[in-house]
Amino acid sequence: MRIAFDYQTFFLQPYGGISRYFTQLVQNLLKKEQQVKVFAPLYQNNYLPKLPKDIVNGWHVGRYPSKTRRICYEYNFLKSRFQISRWKPDLVHETYFSKKKVAPKSCPTVITVYDMIYELFPDEFSKNDHTAELKKVAIDRADHVICISENTKLDLMRLYGTETSKISVVHLGVDNISSHSILKKPDISQRPFLLYVGKRGGYKNFAGFLKAVATSKRLLSDFDIIAFGGGEFSSDELFFISSLGFVENQVQHETGDDGLLRYYYSSARALVYPSLYEGFGLPPLEAMAHHCPVISSNTSSMPEVIGSAGEYFDPANVDDLQRAIESVVYSDDRVEQLMKLGVERLTAFSWDKCAQQSLDIYRLIS
Repeated sequence: MRIAFDYQTFFLQPYGGISRYFTQLVQNLLKKEQQVKVFAPLYQNNYLPKLPKDIVNGWHVGRYPSKTRRICYEYNFLKSRFQISRWKPDLVHETYFSKKKVAPKSCPTVITVYDMIYELFPDEFSKNDHTAELKKVAIDRADHVICISENTKLDLMRLYGTETSKISVVHLGVDNISSHSILKKPDISQRPFLLYVGKRGGYKNFAGFLKAVATSKRLLSDFDIIAFGGGEFSSDELFFISSLGFVENQVQHETGDDGLLRYYYSSARALVYPSLYEGFGLPPLEAMAHHCPVISSNTSSMPEVIGSAGEYFDPANVDDLQRAIESVVYSDDRVEQLMKLGVERLTAFSWDKCAQQSLDIYRLIS
């Protein structure tokens, strides 16, 4: 089967969960002997260069020149539309949300919906952000929609009225770490630490996590916090951290490649995942893969993904969040139990399974 993927997420993301999902999907479809190509004439993504050279139609440019993003985006659209038309795929899987269809008129399209954050938390985004509008157009014109969780499917049906017959649920996978070396970085912290991964604003509830630790004398005394990714701390965040009583460098920001992230997962006492809402949530599964206990909020898709392999809390209740953290980090038995349950839970999620289910959908609609 000839399957084309467009340029969008690879244009937008140097790194990120969406572009990682699509590169994993491509790799595993290739293992299933499918004809796959990614059409990304100019891209900044750092995962694409790891794919076979004959699979990617495009050039890695790093950063786009100042004030040229819109021009580069339009060039990507026009060039990839021409290239895809010449290649004549059986199906195009669009990698993000656009008003304009890149596939030939007679070619079916699939789109993946990850969450409904823009619709549920509109006040957290700029009025100039038109993602929700673009998403609605892209979903309406797609032949089929893949949702990454049952929770996202229910939200999509409720908020957009999309028919259930047009939607399939395909869970994401998690990387097999057996072939990965762990990058060691000595002296990242003088004490045990709690790990937080990803963006921190608004519904991500990083502030609630900080409050839960700061209001516990034991946690404040015994643990540092590592916040991986999500950009440097803003001046407002630094002021907030200081106002809660954390000492200098007790809450640290770190960033880097997947090898460094693997080190933090492997070294943390626990991953704390305090988000108010997630469409799926890969960090808990990544933590499980590195034998890191998971402490997670009990909302949206988290119970669907984590199952019994996590200690849950109400993310709107700081006292309950504090309770959940303390019940794990001060109990070696609970840590061992969660590590074992995490390994068992991972068997439900693989990129091979994700690719096979996606391929079944492609065949159904093409």
